[in-house]
Amino acid sequence: MKEFDAIILGAGQAGPSLAGRLTGAGMTVAFVERKLFGGTCVNTGCMPTKTLVASAYAAHLARRAADFGVLLEGSVGVDMKAVKARADAVVLASRTGVESYLRGMAGCTVFDGHARFERADRVRVGEELLSAPRVFVNVGGRASVPDLPGVRDVPFLTNRSMLELDHLPEHLVVVGGSYVGLEFAQMYRRFGAEVTVIEKGPRLVAREDEEISQAIREILTGEGINVRTRAECIHLAQHERGVEVGVDCEEGEPSSIGSHVLLAVGRRPNTEDLGLEAAGVEMDARGYIQVDDQLATTVPGIWALGDCNGRGAFTHTAYNDFEIVAANLLDGESRRVSDRVPAYALYIDPPLGRVGMTERDARGTGRPLLIGSRPMSRISRAVEKGETQGSMKVVVDAETRRILGAAILGTGGDEAIHGVLDIMNAGVPYDVLERAVPIHPTVSELIPTMLGEMGPADR
Repeated sequence: MKEFDAIILGAGQAGPSLAGRLTGAGMTVAFVERKLFGGTCVNTGCMPTKTLVASAYAAHLARRAADFGVLLEGSVGVDMKAVKARADAVVLASRTGVESYLRGMAGCTVFDGHARFERADRVRVGEELLSAPRVFVNVGGRASVPDLPGVRDVPFLTNRSMLELDHLPEHLVVVGGSYVGLEFAQMYRRFGAEVTVIEKGPRLVAREDEEISQAIREILTGEGINVRTRAECIHLAQHERGVEVGVDCEEGEPSSIGSHVLLAVGRRPNTEDLGLEAAGVEMDARGYIQVDDQLATTVPGIWALGDCNGRGAFTHTAYNDFEIVAANLLDGESRRVSDRVPAYALYIDPPLGRVGMTERDARGTGRPLLIGSRPMSRISRAVEKGETQGSMKVVVDAETRRILGAAILGTGGDEAIHGVLDIMNAGVPYDVLERAVPIHPTVSELIPTMLGEMGPADR
C-alpha cells in the first residue's frame, strides 16, 4: 500500500489546481485519471464546442458578407474535416498541457486507471492500493441516455460522439431543446445541415423567462431550424434514410426523419462505479454525491468537487469548488457554495449571458421589484455590427436596491453580463453601476442607462 497525504480522483477543472495547492503546501498527492486529462470542459465540452461555434460563426458571417459591403465570389463552403481538425488541435493542446503539468508537479504521483474505494481512506487503482486521510472526488459527468421507446434499436449521438463527426449530416434531429442541444443545432445548421429540434416541453430552454425562450426560438427558426415543441411522446425507429423520430405534437408532421439523431436531454454523474458505498459516501437518487455547503461529503475526510456533486454543472463552478476547498483547508477561511452568485451562458449566436434570478423567480419571492429592459436594436454597438437580435433585462429588489438577476441575449451578452455579476458579488446597490462611466461604443455602456429607466413591476 502506498501512502499519501491526499488522493484526487479525476483531472477535470478542480482536480489539477487543487493538486497544485496541496503540493505547494508540502503535501504528497496521488492523482488518478482513468482516461482523458482535462475532463469534460477540455475534451467534450467547452473547448471543442466553442471552437466549432467559432467555425460556424465564420461561415455564417461569410454568407452575410454582402451586408457589410464585402463581395465574395461563389457560394460559401465548409470543409468539415478541417473544422474537426481545428477543434481537435485545440483540445489536444489543452489536454497535453494539463497532463504535463500534473506529471511534472513535485510531490504529485499520477496513476492511470479506474479508481475504486475499498474504504474511506483507501482507493485501489488496478494493482495499486493507495491510502490517504483526505480524498477528493472530481469525476465529472456524462450525457444521459433517456429511456425513450426504440432508443436501443437505432444509432444515436451524444455530445461526445458528435465531436467525432468529420462529415456533415444531411439532416440532424436534436432531441432536447436546451443548452447543449441548441448550440449543436445552430452550429450544424450554419455548417449547412438541415436541422430539427424536438423538445418535450412547451418551449425551449424552459428555465429562462418566457420572452427569452421565445426570442431564442425566433433566432433559430430565422436561420431555418425547424423547432417542434410539446413533443409529449417521443419515440425512435429505424428508417431507410436513417432514424425516424416520432412525436406527439399539437401541430406539424407526426415524425421527423433524420440521417443523424443527437440526444441532448441532460447529464448524469460518473459515480456508479467508484465503490462509494464501500466508503460510506451517500448519493442522491440520481447518483450525485451529497455534500454540505463546504463540499464535504457525509464521510469525514472525503470531499466531492465539480459536476459529480450536483451543486453546479459548469467549468466555472467546478473551479470555484476548488477555490472553496483550498481556501478552507489551507487558508483558514470559511467559504461556502451558497455564497456564489449563479451565472452561466448559452453559446448560440447571439449568446445569452445570465446571472441570478429570472424575472419569474423574482416575482415568486413576493418582493417589490424594479424591472428594466432594452432591445439590442437600441444599442449602438449592436447596430454598428449589424447584430441587433435580442435584448437585455435586469431585475432589482425595490427595497434593498440590490440586483436580483439579469439576462443579456445579444451580441457580446456573455461578456457584458459580467458587469452585473461583479456588482452582485460586491453586494452593493444597483446605483453604483448606474453611476459608472462606461466605454463607448460597447454593449455594456447601456446597462447603466437601462438601470436608470427601470420601473415598478406590474403585479
